[in-house]
Amino acid sequence: MGAGSSSLALESEGGSGSSPSRPSLDDVPESCVSSIFMYMDPPEICKLARLNKTFHGASLADFVWETKLPSNYKFLVEIVLGQSPESLSKKEIYARLCRPNCFDNGTKQVWLDKSSGKICVAVSYKALRITGIDDRRYWNHVSSEESRFNTIAYLQQIWWFEVGGELEFEFPAGSYSLFFKLQLGKTSKKLGRRTCNVDRVHGWDIKPVRFQLSTSTGQQASSECYLHQQGNWGHYHAGDFVVDSTNTAPLKLRFSMMQIDCTHTKGGVCLDSVLICPRDCTELGGQSRPTGSCCVFKFGHDSNEYECGRQFFCHAAVLIHKRIRA
Repeated sequence: MGAGSSSLALESEGGSGSSPSRPSLDDVPESCVSSIFMYMDPPEICKLARLNKTFHGASLADFVWETKLPSNYKFLVEIVLGQSPESLSKKEIYARLCRPNCFDNGTKQVWLDKSSGKICVAVSYKALRITGIDDRRYWNHVSSEESRFNTIAYLQQIWWFEVGGELEFEFPAGSYSLFFKLQLGKTSKKLGRRTCNVDRVHGWDIKPVRFQLSTSTGQQASSECYLHQQGNWGHYHAGDFVVDSTNTAPLKLRFSMMQIDCTHTKGGVCLDSVLICPRDCTELGGQSRPTGSCCVFKFGHDSNEYECGRQFFCHAAVLIHKRIRA
């Protein structure tokens, strides 16, 4: 610290003789950069990894990315990716888990929220028990670009509406919410523009739909609401559940929605999937975020952007220093 200060002082005073070269980001030890990366979010790490070789090398350290991975990442690598956790670097595991990964014959998907590293799970309607699903008088299977499973179920009309499902999965400790993804009306494209036919929508304003959720640990939740989201997809909240850190066994979920008042028919609804995500997740499934590698930021090498990156890193170091002292 003293040597560095004196060299800077000599340079600023314009002393005679050959002055030492000005310190740069290349002089920061890679181990030091890696240690600071442990306190940063994945998008920030990927952004700074483009600065130089030292930062890039630091961004590859396993101990950096292990802090970003969920506690059950070995389960995900083995069951979902079908590989051994030891055969992949921690950064590669994180990047691959950030993409939607199918399992159970393509009827379920799991991915990580890129910013927080928390787990999200989607269950296709094909993995659910749906009354009358095989009778084309009631239900139709429709291809859709708006579904992460590329197919949705469209209900024309029915008296007894009931949908149920189960999921057994090893969730990391935390609080989660479960939603049903529904839309009133049938979407199509005309002249390249999205349109939604709501002519067949009926019966959902007479009695509310009841949503239920229960877990193998004894937690239960229920809610009721009228379906109202015409022309756009809506996520209808069924309930929340908590996974305790002491619970190491896979958790079994049971969930359902029903409207079984047979005094009237109901129809015109599209069913896509069930979504389970962290309760504090800012995006429902992250569908507005691009899929693919966790390195989603572009960063150039001109002097202005380089200086911005340098200031960003110094600012982060100050924040970490304050956090450690506190």
